[in-house]
Amino acid sequence: MQTNDTGFLQRTVVFAFAALTLFLAWYLFNVVFIAVGAIVFATLLRLGADPFRRCLRLPRSVALIFSIVLLLASLGGVAYLFGARIASDLQNVLDRAQSAEATITASLQASQFGKMVLKHIGGANLSLSAIIADMFSITTKFVEAVIVVLITSVYLAAQPEIYRAGIILLFPPRLHARAAETFDSIGTALRLWLIGQLISMLLVGLLSTSAVWLIGLPSPLALGLIAGVAEFIPYIGPVFASIPAILVAATTGSSPVIWTIIAYLLIHQIEGQLFVPLIQHRMVYIPPAVFLLGIVTIAVLFGFVSIIFAAPIVVIVFVAVKKLYIRDTLREETDIPGDAA
Repeated sequence: MQTNDTGFLQRTVVFAFAALTLFLAWYLFNVVFIAVGAIVFATLLRLGADPFRRCLRLPRSVALIFSIVLLLASLGGVAYLFGARIASDLQNVLDRAQSAEATITASLQASQFGKMVLKHIGGANLSLSAIIADMFSITTKFVEAVIVVLITSVYLAAQPEIYRAGIILLFPPRLHARAAETFDSIGTALRLWLIGQLISMLLVGLLSTSAVWLIGLPSPLALGLIAGVAEFIPYIGPVFASIPAILVAATTGSSPVIWTIIAYLLIHQIEGQLFVPLIQHRMVYIPPAVFLLGIVTIAVLFGFVSIIFAAPIVVIVFVAVKKLYIRDTLREETDIPGDAA
């Protein structure tokens, strides 16, 4: 009887701890958001440092400095060569999108059905101008968060063992080995996922730029950049990336709109049927429905801005559940993303 009471007490404590953790994650999501961003960027810095460590046998700190310098030089070079062009193209895309939005709104106002559609859209606050206003309203906080993310990521990339060991010490000694294995699994999966996403972003950006250039749309560099960056958010990002392209096409005629829709659908199919299976086979595979529902759940719970780092959060939670619950608790055989590496 005493054993049963002890087991019940342990399960109660675990449940209470899990509930408290979830509540704190929800209440302090801004901190969690910044932490995940710092981890992702630290992983990127370490990816850049690895070639210097392996090929030149440099110490980690020196290799990290080389990685940061290389990243800044790459960004600076792109800004020097294409910065003015891309800025002009982005402004052109914004102006044309707003012009297309005004034209579409005027056309919808001419019919009863259109007025009903506008009423629902207005109630949902989905207009392009409203979204832009919201973006400018959080600019200061966003810049502050970016600065904290960048500084924190450098510390994490420079001395990851210190922070890993510190978190492991928060667990009882008997759980240290399991915690270390779990953190290593999450780190490996996150690293492989990031490599896969960078490859997908590059390929989709190049395909989108080429497609809109062939169609004859203005500002192909900006539209390709938008498509490539949006690819960081799997499944949902490409949908958002197609909207400005379609709006820009709407300012040039109906035929470009049709070709733009076809082009983005083809790119999405090529990515989903060819690129993603090949990349995930070598990197990290998470069932698409799990990924999509996880991203949507995070966006609903914590706001639209959380969608930026929703994907790495899904990766972290997915790996943790498979490792701690399915493999370690239920003793079921299961593959954990990154195990093959």
